[in-house]
Amino acid sequence: MRRFGLFGLIALLALLAGVATVVSAWRGAGPNPRAQTFQVREGATLTSAARELEAAGIIGSASRFRLLARLFGSDEPIKAGEYNVPEGASPSDILAMLQGGRTLQRMVVVPEGWPSVLVQDALAKAEGLTGVAPLPPEGSVLPDSYAFQRGDTRQQVVERMQGAMRTYLAQAWAKRKPTSVAKTPEEAVILASIVEKETGKASERRMVAAVYTNRLKRNMPLQADPTVIYPITKGRPLGRRILLSELRARNGYNTYASPGLPVGPIANPGRASIDAVLDPADSPALYFVADGSGGHVFANTLDEHNRNVAKWREFRRVHGI
Repeated sequence: MRRFGLFGLIALLALLAGVATVVSAWRGAGPNPRAQTFQVREGATLTSAARELEAAGIIGSASRFRLLARLFGSDEPIKAGEYNVPEGASPSDILAMLQGGRTLQRMVVVPEGWPSVLVQDALAKAEGLTGVAPLPPEGSVLPDSYAFQRGDTRQQVVERMQGAMRTYLAQAWAKRKPTSVAKTPEEAVILASIVEKETGKASERRMVAAVYTNRLKRNMPLQADPTVIYPITKGRPLGRRILLSELRARNGYNTYASPGLPVGPIANPGRASIDAVLDPADSPALYFVADGSGGHVFANTLDEHNRNVAKWREFRRVHGI
């Protein structure tokens, strides 16, 4: 009896050790030598994915992974996409990742006020996208962060950006105020693109929109420097001061040479600038100039504006700008 009891204890301990080994093989660190991405193709099964995981060195054995998945995992299907697998990820974590669809988020970020040439540049540089980067029509893209999966085309991402702009513009246009001078959504985008380029301060957008609204109502030239620069650089930085000849150029964009709105947008405006031109501030201001703090000072009359300009010039002189 004692011998039987001893053998039974040994067998029990061996069984427990075996269970512990199996559990450790499932929950313990795997052989993945470094963090790496792994692509699950559309229509892939756990069997086909396991073979590719083994080939990539992420798991030690495809057959053992499938067996452990049947013992300890759920019956949920795996989801297609690109995954970022950490160094030493356990089989348990890998299965949870694939079944949960916790895919790697690749992003293209379009800041407010970017011209379309910079959007095109960002798309061209985005790793994981395929196809040629198109140049979207100016003002057709809504600034935001856009997620994509490896293998998506650059054209598909542009279409998502443009769809976001159409959706937001329709919503904003439906809520426009009677004080807005924009007669169409297209005019709203044009004016919003100027507001976007004139100020980087969110608190000023409605005031800048008010100045341009008041000027348009009086048939005064907008005299917006960014509209002079746009036909020269297509939105890229000019890198120098504007020439007198450029201020006089008639090209459809220059709002010094011609009254009214330019022929098209000069950038891709964000939501706040679109909202600003559709609901400008209640102000009689007709002028503004930089104040040296990153913002602007506004004026209702030319005399007041000239005094503000003199202060700005003195500030530049003192600070060597």
